[in-house]
Amino acid sequence: MTYYARAQARGEVTLGDMARRIQRRCTVTRADTLAVLVALEEEVCRGLCNGEIVRLGELGSLQVGVKSEGVRLEADFHESMINKIWVRFRPGMVLKGMLDGAAFERVSPRKEAGRAGKGMRYERK
Repeated sequence: MTYYARAQARGEVTLGDMARRIQRRCTVTRADTLAVLVALEEEVCRGLCNGEIVRLGELGSLQVGVKSEGVRLEADFHESMINKIWVRFRPGMVLKGMLDGAAFERVSPRKEAGRAGKGMRYERK
């Protein structure tokens, strides 16, 4: 048997949680922060639906990808030939830097027996 490291989530952070955390760090209220985060969520969806690459600063970018059947002639192609659609995330420098500074620790596996889990912890240097 071979064991591999696997990232294991310790929980979730919601938009409301982020709004509370941001409120503690600056002069903006939780309600104002939440309003901006909800608007950001809507604008990300709008941009993706419009076929735009959505750039979130140093955080990264989002873009829609599709997969379809191939045809020999352009005129033979139709929308129903698209069989998969997804959102691709490309991490920016902030996330790449966060991964460079990541520290790992062994944790107990949650669901699947026989696989070693590794939790990831990030501490800003």
